[in-house]
Amino acid sequence: MRLNLKQYFLLFFAIQSLAQIQEEVNPPENIKTVIFKGPTEDQFPIVQLGDPIYLEFDDILAVEQDYYYRIVHCDYDWTPSDLLKSQYLIGIDNQRIINYENSYSTLQPYSNYQLTIPNTNVRLRVSGNYVLEIYNSSYELQFSRRFIVYQDKVKVGAVVKRSRDFNFLDEKQSVQFSIHAAGFRWVNPKKEVKVILIQNYQWTSAIANIVPQYTLGDELVYKYDQETSFYGGNEFLNFDTSDLRAPTAAISRIEFMDIYHHYLFPDMYRWDRPYTYFPDINGDFVIRTLQGENGSREAEYTAVHFTLPYTERIGLDDVYVYGKYNNYALNEGNKMVYNDKTGDLEATLLLKQGFYNYNYLLKRSDGTTEPNAIGGNFHFTENNYLILVYYRNFGDLYDSIIGLGTANSRTISN
Repeated sequence: MRLNLKQYFLLFFAIQSLAQIQEEVNPPENIKTVIFKGPTEDQFPIVQLGDPIYLEFDDILAVEQDYYYRIVHCDYDWTPSDLLKSQYLIGIDNQRIINYENSYSTLQPYSNYQLTIPNTNVRLRVSGNYVLEIYNSSYELQFSRRFIVYQDKVKVGAVVKRSRDFNFLDEKQSVQFSIHAAGFRWVNPKKEVKVILIQNYQWTSAIANIVPQYTLGDELVYKYDQETSFYGGNEFLNFDTSDLRAPTAAISRIEFMDIYHHYLFPDMYRWDRPYTYFPDINGDFVIRTLQGENGSREAEYTAVHFTLPYTERIGLDDVYVYGKYNNYALNEGNKMVYNDKTGDLEATLLLKQGFYNYNYLLKRSDGTTEPNAIGGNFHFTENNYLILVYYRNFGDLYDSIIGLGTANSRTISN
């Protein structure tokens, strides 16, 4: 039996999805500034069923390529669920992104693409974990992003406590929380309910598979210490390139060549320094420009230069500049290079105008990573925490999300 082109691609997608954990795929070099959010400014979409999510990205090839999107529903462990596409979607995905425009009078030309879900072609039927995949016209996966759809059926209360382990008293934060049924009926919550804890919307450090410590009536209580603790890290560093020509507290000088170059002041190691609070946006970034009204298509791309003095603490290990701007990826583009003339580690990143948080990560020669080896760990650090509550009754085909809770370490207590 010969398959037509449409049948071939449907079969290809079905085989590709079987039992694979849906990790986020980061885009190729020509795709920049992936913005993915819900109704709030936080660039990780956590929305109630029916609320919109927004995707925006730039292609610096600026040739108006065709891009298509696909939506995958996943279970608690991010493997594709057993639902048919018609059971979690109303309408059809695999549609072309039709909302795009070229940049306006910018030194670096680019095409800006925007997508909103739900739209006239597709809506979501059920809650749970989802992955949005973006393909080019050759059906090659360009990048993917996770998002969360929930229903507000249970109530979650949470607080952040200082670790009770004396070895990490000044370094870790422990999240304690409880889940109130609030009229939701469960039979065996220890088997039916699962939770995930996430710090600053970073899946790489998420804590899963936590069982209730005990049950009080219709309340599940999680008052752990070590089992639900995270390293506090340090406040993110930041810079602002909204004004192309004006140096700021973080920018030492600006040069113009083919594009603008922003040179940041050299950063310092903070792991052995006293903790100092200054507001950050927990690794996120915001696109904005003072040279135009529409940041999506009028903001310039600039070369931002990072500098970190080399010390023996680094040795032969690698250092990366990382943040939400590139989805915390570790690749050649954001790896620092040693300059034997200055004795510094340096990196240059092409970034769209805006306000950015960033930090430095150390990757050891054995492949292990230490996100806080340069910035340090402090229990005072302000971090956001998210608690996701999953539910799966006997016979259900998927893991739904029946509630969420949030906490911030700004109000940390002993």
